[in-house]
Amino acid sequence: MSSSPITFILIAVTCVVTLLAFKNPALAGRLILWPPAIDRHKQYDRLVTYGFIHADFWHLLFNMITLFFFGRVMEDIITELSGSRWTFVAFYFAALVVSILPTYLKHQKDPNYRSLGASGAVSAVLFAFIMINPWARIGVFFIPMPAIVFAVLYIGYSIWMDKRGGDNINHGAHLAGAAFGVLFMLAMEPRVLAHFLQTLLRPGG
Repeated sequence: MSSSPITFILIAVTCVVTLLAFKNPALAGRLILWPPAIDRHKQYDRLVTYGFIHADFWHLLFNMITLFFFGRVMEDIITELSGSRWTFVAFYFAALVVSILPTYLKHQKDPNYRSLGASGAVSAVLFAFIMINPWARIGVFFIPMPAIVFAVLYIGYSIWMDKRGGDNINHGAHLAGAAFGVLFMLAMEPRVLAHFLQTLLRPGG
C-alpha cells in the first residue's frame, strides 16, 4: 500500500462522488452547501459533503492534482509529528468545515446561495506545506515559483476577489482554509513556527 493511503482514498472518493453527482442532480443538490438546509433542516453533514462534489471536470482536476502533490507530503509529515495517520484525516475534514463556516454564517439566510468543492481544504493542505518548506518550487499554471511567493500572491488575490466578487468562486473559503492550515500546524507542533522563520531566512539553504 502507498505510504500515503489517506490522500489517495480522499482523491478516489472525491472523484467518484463528483462524477456520480455530475450524472445525478438530486445527489448534487443533497450534498452541496446550501445554507437554508443547515439552518432550517439541521443537515449539518453538508458542511463536509460539499467538499466532495465539484462544479465541473476542471474544478475537480485542479483540486485533486494539488491534493495529490501536497497531500501525500503533509499526510506523512502530520503522521510523523502526531504518531497517527488519523490526524491527517481529522485535519482534512476539519479544514472542510472551518473553511466554509465564514461563508455559511454570511449566507445563512440566503436561499439563493450555494457552494461546492474541496478548494478550502486543499488550501489548508497547501499552506500547511508552505509552513514546512516555504522555498519549495511549485508550478502555478506551468510557471515555477517559490511556495512563499505563491502564498503572498494567493492571499492578496483572494482578498481582492473576495471583496470584488462576481466570479462564482468562494475566495473566502480559500482564505479561511489557508489560515486553518497554518494554525493547525502551529497548534500541533509549535516548533513549526521557528522552523518556518529559520527556513525563510535561508532562501538558498
